Amino acid sequence: MDKLTAAFYDRPGVVAVARDLLGKILVTEFDGRLTSGRIVETEAYNGVGDRASHAWSGRRTRRTEVMYGVGGAAYVYLIYGIHHLFNVVTNKKDVPHAVLVRALEPLEGIPVMLERRGKGWSGKERPDGKPDYTLTRGPGNVSKAMGLLTLHTGVSLLGDQIWIGDDGWRPKRGGIVATPRIGVDYAGRDATLPYRFFIKGSPWVSGPR
Repeated sequence: MDKLTAAFYDRPGVVAVARDLLGKILVTEFDGRLTSGRIVETEAYNGVGDRASHAWSGRRTRRTEVMYGVGGAAYVYLIYGIHHLFNVVTNKKDVPHAVLVRALEPLEGIPVMLERRGKGWSGKERPDGKPDYTLTRGPGNVSKAMGLLTLHTGVSLLGDQIWIGDDGWRPKRGGIVATPRIGVDYAGRDATLPYRFFIKGSPWVSGPR
């Protein structure tokens, strides 16, 4: 599996990056505990011109400053005081684009993920030996299972703690679905933009299929 390079993230089209992240593999390794999962659902946030973005209208805060950095960094923020949500910063410095990772298909380190989620598992729950789909379905669950916290904001995705790889797998032709994003009704007309992408038929997808 090849680690994605800076060139993958340093691109102007956040929507294209969000689509291209589908099928790639998110990897974390903290304290010798490796976990990985295939990305099956993403959402694009298009910076200062997108009312759903934290950087709408050029807003800059201590929390969002990482979005204005170079592409290829982690942006993890807290929502409802409970859930840590993992985003990929894209584009060039001072262009605050980001992609939210909403769901994964778990691959490696499943016992570690289960421990982090407080779930039990016998390995016999499903014929393929995988745990139930709620393990990494939904952005809060993704971050918890992968050990991602707000303290990881700013960590480079080109390093060895958090990175995204390409093992050559690609969605089938016509296998990517685009819909409006979830939970951004406050964004007015921008709430209707088809900026959410998922792999058709994946049971790990978190929202409407």
